[in-house]
Amino acid sequence: MATKKMNSALHHHMFELKAANRCFENAFQGVARMILDSDIDKVTVNGKSTYDFSIFRKGKKHVIGMYDEINSFVSYVKDASEGGSSKEMAYVLVGEPGNGKTFFVEFVCEQYRHFLSQEGNRKYTFRFKGMDKLGSYGRIATVESQTYEDPAILAMNLFENRVENKEYLGTVFGFSDSEIELLYENYRPLGACSAYIWNDIRNFSDGDIDNMLKLVEIFPVPLTESLGTVTGKYPAKDKITSSAVDLLGEESIQRLLHIIDTNNPYRFDLRRGALARVAGGGIHFSDEIFKNKKDLVQVYLGVIQNRNIEIDGFKWPIDSLIVATSNNSEFNRFLEEKEEAPIVDRCRISYISHNTNYRLQKDLTNYAIGSDVRTTLMRELLHQDPNLNYAASAAAVMTRLPRSEKLTPIETMKLAAGEVAGEKSIKTLSEVIDTLNQNPDITKRFGQKGLGQRNLGRSIQLLIESSETNEGRCMFAYDIYKALERVILDYVTDANDRSKYLEDLKTAKGLYRERIMTEMFNAYMDEPLAIRKDVLNYVNMIIGIDAENLGVDKMWKYKDPQTGELKALKVDERYIKSVEERLGLKTEEQRESFRTSIRKIYGQKISVDPDYDFMDNLELVKAVTDVRLKSDIAGAGSLIGALANRTNEENQKLYDRMIDTMLNKLGYCRTCAQKTIEYFCTQEDEK
Repeated sequence: MATKKMNSALHHHMFELKAANRCFENAFQGVARMILDSDIDKVTVNGKSTYDFSIFRKGKKHVIGMYDEINSFVSYVKDASEGGSSKEMAYVLVGEPGNGKTFFVEFVCEQYRHFLSQEGNRKYTFRFKGMDKLGSYGRIATVESQTYEDPAILAMNLFENRVENKEYLGTVFGFSDSEIELLYENYRPLGACSAYIWNDIRNFSDGDIDNMLKLVEIFPVPLTESLGTVTGKYPAKDKITSSAVDLLGEESIQRLLHIIDTNNPYRFDLRRGALARVAGGGIHFSDEIFKNKKDLVQVYLGVIQNRNIEIDGFKWPIDSLIVATSNNSEFNRFLEEKEEAPIVDRCRISYISHNTNYRLQKDLTNYAIGSDVRTTLMRELLHQDPNLNYAASAAAVMTRLPRSEKLTPIETMKLAAGEVAGEKSIKTLSEVIDTLNQNPDITKRFGQKGLGQRNLGRSIQLLIESSETNEGRCMFAYDIYKALERVILDYVTDANDRSKYLEDLKTAKGLYRERIMTEMFNAYMDEPLAIRKDVLNYVNMIIGIDAENLGVDKMWKYKDPQTGELKALKVDERYIKSVEERLGLKTEEQRESFRTSIRKIYGQKISVDPDYDFMDNLELVKAVTDVRLKSDIAGAGSLIGALANRTNEENQKLYDRMIDTMLNKLGYCRTCAQKTIEYFCTQEDEK
């Protein structure tokens, strides 16, 4: 079969498609291509190797952590794009409030819109023009495909006979047999109204395909977020105002005034519903899906399983990735109603945990604090204590870590952040997580319970509104614990959870205490990285102490892994012993065992990360700090004594010098510098 003219809009689109200037793929293929075309790194999380997709780490406010959850989502989309069973399922994220479920889905939607806005990825659809000439459409002149069907779908449904259609694709559009087969992998019939109107056009044009195609226009699908096209969100509403109309659409009174034939499916306005607007290869996001009333969930069951919008026996095939969220309590309530099992059976459930890596939490805490310049109620600049982020992050993460007999809370926290935890290895954490994840009660699994991002945000709000913060014009780090305690008492309903979280706060305060000891030493030495240098000196000394080229003068030369320069270091055995005594290592065997473990860590870490500085080894940092603070600084008693008792001139000078260092080198303001020294001089939170 050949045609005389090949200048219709559909011809142009199909030639562009054949030349690979435009694409035709389903929603799963589009999302999978978007993710897998980005850079992919391999990372180790909680002792297990996994993948990190760079697309989720782009932008000013991106997804933090969620490695397992992202891998699960990517695997689901990839399986569906390859024709697996996932294409007949919805993806449901279940978890505690405030752990980033909605943020994750909205981030994916935003990236997808950006992806589709690039030339070559753009979605196209068609409209029929000159409809008023047909006689049965009144003054309706143009009719858009209600479900944003791709022009390729129209090209595969030009004729009622599939063989005739394939022949036309080959002879007129120039597609090879293999290209036609590839097109037909994503074949679906035209929606009820498009098919009905196309048949009307066929009758009007006496079956002349060229005349029929003159009434077809091709245009890009609008990507405006506020229109709900391509990516649309349906939030759960109350039981009175919500109805299936919100999802599927309803009969349009305006159209009925024009359409003569009452059997015409175009009398239904599908765009009134949320599904039709994303039916052309989009993402439908159902927020809190199980909060919807039963009949709406039943509508979802049909849509998920059949990928059809059905009204009064008419069908409109849709191509959508359906993603939903739910909190644990709603999901559990839904599971208890056994007759609702089919809907859960049609969902791929992904249990979303809280972030348990306190290093990654620092970025999330920055989101909660806010990136804009903060001011007091009197419109004066509000300073942020340099320890605030650490204090808030460690406390929040500590509440999310379940208790274990094998690991202390601090060991769990350090291992979850990929740090060293004394003798305990990442394998122990891996075993603990595996054991916890066998529990049928989801909330007992690793990272599933704890203070979420919203609770952290509330504590920051309480901190900022307090009179101390406003009067001192500074968000002092230690005050975050009072704010977190208030949030726990006000917002955590379960008594057991409440007592656990309050215990976790005490542990977090102990960690803050140790950090302040380090900060004070740095301030005393007038050097921001003083303690880091001393820790690395200890490490290099215990490596050099057994070196063959160590002379009588105990000078050891080594190559600095960070700079590559040759450096000389005097091995001070008295200093090494003092540090090891602070660590509680009494016998020679204990000391040698500890040194061996440090050398082993050095060998493993430095080869991968030359900037590794052992500052995550809190026991070692504390021991070095104690040695320097409580023994080296012994002129007029301890540093604490000197700072607490400033009656003599020498002590006052020391205090002033330390305040000056904190203001000019360590990022403190006068309020938090004075409060931090004051806290350092008390015995609070001493372990």
